[in-house]
Amino acid sequence: MMSERNDGPPDLDELWRDLNRKLSNIFAGRNGGGDNGPGGSMTPDPTGAGIGIGLVLGLVAVIWLGSGFFIVQEGQQAVIMTFGSYSHKVDAGFQWRAPFPIQSHEVVNLTQLRSIDVGSNSVMQATGLRDSSMLTRDENIVDIRFTVQYRLSDARQYLFENRNSDEAVLQAAESAVREIVGNSTMDSVLYEQRDAIAAELVKSIQNQVNKLKAGVTVVTVNVQSVQAPEQVQTAFDDAFKAGADRERLKNEGQAYANDVIPKAQGTAARLREEAAGYAARVVAQAEGDAQRFKSVLAEYQKAPGVTRDRLYIDTMQQVYSNVTKVMVDSRQGSNLLYLPLDKIMQLSSPGGAVPVTPVPAATQGNSSAGADAPASSSAAAVNQDVRSRDGLRSRDRDAR
Repeated sequence: MMSERNDGPPDLDELWRDLNRKLSNIFAGRNGGGDNGPGGSMTPDPTGAGIGIGLVLGLVAVIWLGSGFFIVQEGQQAVIMTFGSYSHKVDAGFQWRAPFPIQSHEVVNLTQLRSIDVGSNSVMQATGLRDSSMLTRDENIVDIRFTVQYRLSDARQYLFENRNSDEAVLQAAESAVREIVGNSTMDSVLYEQRDAIAAELVKSIQNQVNKLKAGVTVVTVNVQSVQAPEQVQTAFDDAFKAGADRERLKNEGQAYANDVIPKAQGTAARLREEAAGYAARVVAQAEGDAQRFKSVLAEYQKAPGVTRDRLYIDTMQQVYSNVTKVMVDSRQGSNLLYLPLDKIMQLSSPGGAVPVTPVPAATQGNSSAGADAPASSSAAAVNQDVRSRDGLRSRDRDAR
């Protein structure tokens, strides 16, 4: 039969019989140590059966003990429980515990940022307000909603100290926000201290969850919405706009004052300085005049005539320095002398051209000879006056 089947695939029945034979050799022995035919009888061997059962039990025990191995990822922490009671904590790595039902474990992620929303849009039938509405210190109602973000800090407290630590965080947040809002006015909650309220919420919620041993650390509080109830929202918007306009006008007025006041102060300071300078100049000039008068008085007492002539000459010098033409009334005759001082100054200057001196007009009834004589006498008087002026100037310089 085997020779007939060498050319074809093996028979499934033969494979099944071979498998049964091998299993029989493992779990049971043969009587007489000989081969049993198809119709031979087999009796179980207790020793072989015990070995087989031991192997099976050993395999089951290995699998059962291997079920106690587990892996804790980075940033996680595992809590080992013995018969449901807390035993110890293990950190990240390849860990082992006693298999179930002796011990069990629960892995907690300590780095995950968790969040919980406080306040919702559901309306309470009794009051007609949202459940996020609360009363302020000045007896107004505000609707505040925010999100609390937190991380787990202690896996044991998170799992065993509270029935539901997330619910404990929610209740602590609601209690904290009602306490803070109840101690604040509506304007401060809506506009002035919105950021400060978020910081106070973090501290208050953390203190309460620490008392509850929730095993969490509050990271931040994000205030999403702070507003008045819908019934009065329009009035509050108008009041807010009016307040914004008031602040804007105040800022504009302050800016205008900051621009005008420094200019006015600068102008006033400049006028004060000018007045002080003018006063100092007038006083100094008056003191100088008084001192000069005293010195002149002393000289006058020494030589009255000379001093009188000097004063006269100085006065006439000041008068003539501002005029360009002088009319001189001669005591002899009726001729009127004309002194062109501007021409005389040009004549006295170096390289100056000789001016043409006009002849004074003669009175009616004089002859041409009489007219020429006064003209020559006027020219001589002009030359003499020039020389006298030069002499006076030289004497003045010497005296100074």
